[in-house]
Amino acid sequence: MKGNDNHLLLIQDGYFSWTETNNNNEFVNTIGGVVNQRGNQLNLIIQFNADDGSIVGESFSTSYSVDGNELTTRHPEGHTMNWVRIPEEDQGLAGVWRITGRKTNGDVSSMTRRPRKTYKILTAGHFQWVAMNTENGEFSGTGGGTYTFKDGVYTENIEFFSRDNSRVGASLSFEGKIENGDWHHSGKSSRGDPIYEIWSKETDYINN
Repeated sequence: MKGNDNHLLLIQDGYFSWTETNNNNEFVNTIGGVVNQRGNQLNLIIQFNADDGSIVGESFSTSYSVDGNELTTRHPEGHTMNWVRIPEEDQGLAGVWRITGRKTNGDVSSMTRRPRKTYKILTAGHFQWVAMNTENGEFSGTGGGTYTFKDGVYTENIEFFSRDNSRVGASLSFEGKIENGDWHHSGKSSRGDPIYEIWSKETDYINN
């Protein structure tokens, strides 16, 4: 959902991210974590914050209301934020994915589950990857934008990138497939390095 000024809010499967860019499409900040709804309250547990890792693990609540395609929330500082839903079309990848393996020279290496992790949040048409440590609050980077997934080709259109604002506007395409519930994609990274990554859907954001 697009919000006041240059704010993007993604909510998917009990997880959220809120990213701010400036008028030059330069990354400013991102914050996110677990979200659940009770009555007219959204309850949040912060798992990453690029600007202030000290609040990772803290809980917050905000009142909210929905009117058609518009969402209204209260900022922690007290002012109102208005969000408008961005039209999207389901492409079969929506979910919160965690990188769990890589393939090198035909061999798959699995990643040990630990507080240092990388998530990729996919709504029906937007994506954001986040590298974080949920134990010490360390933030390692993020990027996101829109994506398409059609005929085995997954393409990301970058709208923000914390490590290198010059990448905004670029598109990256990968071969993609769902195999045994995992999402495999291969191609070249934003730096041109060959990659083959395996992502698994995350369901327990707190204990893993």
